Amino acid sequence: MSNIHKEIQKRILVLDGAMGTMLQAYKFSEEDFRGERFKEYPTSLKGNNDLLSLTQPTAIKEVHAAYFAAGADIIETNTFSGTTIAMADYQMEDLVYELNYESARIAKEVADEFTVKEPHKPRFVAGSIGPTNRTASMSPDVNDPGYRAVTFDELRVAYKLQVEALLDGGSDLLLVETVFDTLNAKAALFAIEEVKAERKIEVPVMLSGTITDASGRTLSGQTAEAFLISVSHIPLLSVGFNCALGANLLQPHLEAIASKTEFAISAHPNAGLPNAFGEYDETAEEMADQIEEYLKKDLINIIGGCCGTTPEHIAAIAELATKYQPRKCK
Repeated sequence: MSNIHKEIQKRILVLDGAMGTMLQAYKFSEEDFRGERFKEYPTSLKGNNDLLSLTQPTAIKEVHAAYFAAGADIIETNTFSGTTIAMADYQMEDLVYELNYESARIAKEVADEFTVKEPHKPRFVAGSIGPTNRTASMSPDVNDPGYRAVTFDELRVAYKLQVEALLDGGSDLLLVETVFDTLNAKAALFAIEEVKAERKIEVPVMLSGTITDASGRTLSGQTAEAFLISVSHIPLLSVGFNCALGANLLQPHLEAIASKTEFAISAHPNAGLPNAFGEYDETAEEMADQIEEYLKKDLINIIGGCCGTTPEHIAAIAELATKYQPRKCK
């Protein structure tokens, strides 16, 4: 099997763009989300994008293939909400293993097809592990600051199930992403280390935080540098940031960590900031122009897109990436 550690030395690797943005274009109805299997399901299922790996697998394959065709080296599985904690919203906790397994299997199938066609450019599948919809560091109740909606151990157990299914389905690496609370991320990383130890395997792990606003901090209050320091005891393939901000606003935070770590650096920013309708207007060219500043400053090893990005954005970024050398890891 191709080794991502070797590939990351050779070139800047390109991550895919947004899954949700692409799926919205299909305009799936409640019936489409349900398919035959979940026709009589007691809860509303529209919006449960992870479920589409079971009910609309062809669409998921098409999205993955579009990103690979645009030049992506790594695609993310359709599992951003693939934990029992997040799936509780749809009463689908029992489906978590299957959702993750099938999402990884679909992604791996498409990756293998492209690797066979272009053996000089091996393709990889990153098992996407989202932050869940709860935070372990802060209370959701202003009147009870000591209250927590979830514990570290509950998160660890939930993440462990997801990790096992993603690996069983064929993921080449794991991406703990959109981290707004480092304690949640530590539970995910702990679960990954547990699985690695139990299975006696090594798995490359990407970790990507999210700076939530102009304060330059994560939601749980850490600066970019503090975030890096608090996770540096784990053997990571890469550390970086995604979501929340456009490429230009993300740059200072990448600069803050790039000179302070031996890990590779990743970034997958949004296509700018959302407009009044929650849509992203930044064109592929506009985004690529901003990302070129990262590459000129030697900040990046893995680059891709988050909310609002499409294969068009990834194609522009991929073309740009071929013109620059990857950041040198110490």
